Amino acid sequence: MLPQGMQELRAVSHLAAGSGSNDRIECAMSTPPGHPSHRNNPVTRALASTRADWVHVAIFSGVVNVLMLTGSIYMIQVYDRVLSSRSVPTLVALTLIVLAAFSLQGILDTFRLRLLSRIGARVDEQLSPLAARAAIVLPLRGVKPGEAMQPIRDLDALRGFLASLGPTALLDMPFMILFLAACYILHPWLFWVALCGGIVIVALTLVTERHSLEPSRALVRSGTERGLMAEAGRRNAEAIRALGMSQAFSDRFRQSHTRHIADNLALTDAASGIGALAKVIRLMLQSGVLGLGAYLVLRGELSPGSMLAASVLTSRALAPIELAVAHWRGFVAARQGYARLKATLPLMVTQDRTLELPKPRKALKVTDLMLAAPGTQRLIVQGVSFELKAGQALGLIGPSGSGKSTLARGLVGIWPAARGAVMLDGARLDQWDEGQLGRYLGYLPQDVDLFDGTIADNIARFDPAVTSEAVLAAARAAGAHELIVSFPEGYDTMIGEAGAALSGGQRQRIALARALYGDPFLVVLDEPNASLDQEGDEALTRAVQGVKDRGGICVVITHRQSGLAAVDLIGAMAGGKLQGFGKKEEILAEVMRRGNVRPMRPAAAGQAAQPGVRPAQPLQLGGDP
Repeated sequence: MLPQGMQELRAVSHLAAGSGSNDRIECAMSTPPGHPSHRNNPVTRALASTRADWVHVAIFSGVVNVLMLTGSIYMIQVYDRVLSSRSVPTLVALTLIVLAAFSLQGILDTFRLRLLSRIGARVDEQLSPLAARAAIVLPLRGVKPGEAMQPIRDLDALRGFLASLGPTALLDMPFMILFLAACYILHPWLFWVALCGGIVIVALTLVTERHSLEPSRALVRSGTERGLMAEAGRRNAEAIRALGMSQAFSDRFRQSHTRHIADNLALTDAASGIGALAKVIRLMLQSGVLGLGAYLVLRGELSPGSMLAASVLTSRALAPIELAVAHWRGFVAARQGYARLKATLPLMVTQDRTLELPKPRKALKVTDLMLAAPGTQRLIVQGVSFELKAGQALGLIGPSGSGKSTLARGLVGIWPAARGAVMLDGARLDQWDEGQLGRYLGYLPQDVDLFDGTIADNIARFDPAVTSEAVLAAARAAGAHELIVSFPEGYDTMIGEAGAALSGGQRQRIALARALYGDPFLVVLDEPNASLDQEGDEALTRAVQGVKDRGGICVVITHRQSGLAAVDLIGAMAGGKLQGFGKKEEILAEVMRRGNVRPMRPAAAGQAAQPGVRPAQPLQLGGDP
């Protein structure tokens, strides 16, 4: 039996092998049939919450369809009674009744469409937080960022269909029996002609379903690929311009765009061609019924008014099918989106924690930790174990590709453990509520990303309960206060998307302040001084020392020896393993003296790993000395 983390690794590893983006997402997020999400799916619950509204829509549809008989009845009465009796008062009375009936029909139809719009909005309101969470979680499970937006697109398709005329066509279909029955009352021959026409159009609807299924999937796939290409161009605009890649990139994007347009045309052709044929058949049936009615009038089996009414009834009986075919594209997109949402959103529901664990204050313990990148099964970090006490700082060194950044992601719970555990005060990270755990963690990633907003917003992590004191404290702890107030608007400076208005060093200083916001217990800094000058290095040293002084734990990953000034312990990594662990002076002396480190001696239970005695593979700090 594989551990839970390894099971997830194996499931997500199929992402790269999927035939399309939707298949990869469904594979990555699929759950076994016995999973509680299949019994209590949030998508199912969202639609179930609108059941009462659907009852009202169905009632409105029933009344509207009954009122649809008004025109036919009026036609019969005018031709068979008013014209024969030449009674103007009867004509006026019938006309007033018809006007009232049509007015009521229009009011109810308006209410029905507005109610459908609100049903779509209510479903969106309940599912949009989960769809937004999916856009964040899916990339951490190996799904491409552009493909991770698919749940949001699926929700848009579902809401759009619910708020359109498509559901009204489906709700009106049962009332076809009413109009066919009216035709039968007028004459059985009229009924059989209308019924045969309805069967033909239903068959066309099934053909539409068959021919539009694969083009619809292809359209979603090519649309996602085109979006990924456009996003890549936006993200790498500077490199594309500087390296003269504009034409090459434009050619690649044009190929992707052409493929998307071709898929769109294929879907349009599949749906519109059959839809036009269904419309032609309905018009032919309407004229055919009129001709048959005329023949029956000549035989004396039908009145002139009934002849015209039968033509109108036939047209109305087949109208819902024609409307359904016209909206079939939206129906197919909504149905496929609904299926994907049912598979994806259940895993976005966070488990409610009835008991809030106390703030960690004692130790960070890592036991036999194994980590792999989402979507793969190749282990990057293997069998790492160590323990840090409150007030200690660890520096992680090693060549590029040794697994340092991967270990950092594992320490803060970004990547789940394939095996082993990361524990704060003896509690595994997955025992904490995500929002609660985030208050106790500080993280500075290697690639610094800030959000469009003010400097204060970014430092405070967009906390709605932020206080000025907390923001100022974090900025001073990172040594960034003087830098920030030097801007014309200070903490209210808008930094633009991804911090475009700031230099690399400025972004790194502000991101460090964000990591220190709220005095987190565990602070993990990945290459925090990569873009810093000497002043920034000194501020980083003071920040790490500040974490230690207040009883926190800090882990610093660096290629520059200046980043190790305030750490107590050094962990030397190579090949995904912790090859050395011990006091800073001992490990650095060993690295500098021999160009290698000794592997860890197996640590006793509950104790930190210590340097062993056998020489290991050469290990360098890398980067600047």
